[in-house]
Amino acid sequence: MGTIQQKIREERKSRGLTQEEVAEALGISRASYVAIEQGKRDIKLNEKQKLEEVFGNSVVGSEENYKKYQQMILEFLTLPEYKNGIPKTKLAKLLYLADFGWFYGHLESMSRLQYRKIEYGPVPDYYFRAIDEMYGEDGLSDGGLINIEQKNTVDGHVAFMISPTRAGEVQENDLLNDEEKEYIREVGSKWKNARVREIVRFTHEQLPYKVCRYNEIIPYSLITQEEPSKII
Repeated sequence: MGTIQQKIREERKSRGLTQEEVAEALGISRASYVAIEQGKRDIKLNEKQKLEEVFGNSVVGSEENYKKYQQMILEFLTLPEYKNGIPKTKLAKLLYLADFGWFYGHLESMSRLQYRKIEYGPVPDYYFRAIDEMYGEDGLSDGGLINIEQKNTVDGHVAFMISPTRAGEVQENDLLNDEEKEYIREVGSKWKNARVREIVRFTHEQLPYKVCRYNEIIPYSLITQEEPSKII
């Protein structure tokens, strides 16, 4: 039995769910679901997305997706428009726009990670882990990929500015293809002059954030109901 099948079975049991209940959530028969757990049947894309809604990142958010998300972070940070760094909150919003905008055009997100609605906006559970790990225990002295510097803004607030270290600048973002990198450049360029509150307001007014409850996983499919002018 493959690793993903083992994780699905273990997660189902840990949540006290029966095979029938998970099969119903996926819209398939119990026999088809049992075949998935036994590694005798592949998981279809739409079934994987539904599994993500049931179990979250703990099962289907693979390590490769997480690494790709880190590369998305570095791709934004190394854009010429952001040579002086990106506020931590704005960076989270740029990543969200890239993921949900990519889903709008391709029916799958760029990172394939799940976003959750929290007070300050939509973020994957992995965002904070990624920032911490890329910074490293001692920041620059620990050979991290990013630097975090606290700065005062013109309106009297404090911002945590994130910029790439030398190691981050030369990191090869090989999990991103050319089209994905170009889309990241498009998102970054559009919002280069926007203050944090502007991009926060924009993302909070989008349908995916507005209709979900706090701490709820945000279905990517909601973005397809937005007007094209409101995607990024």
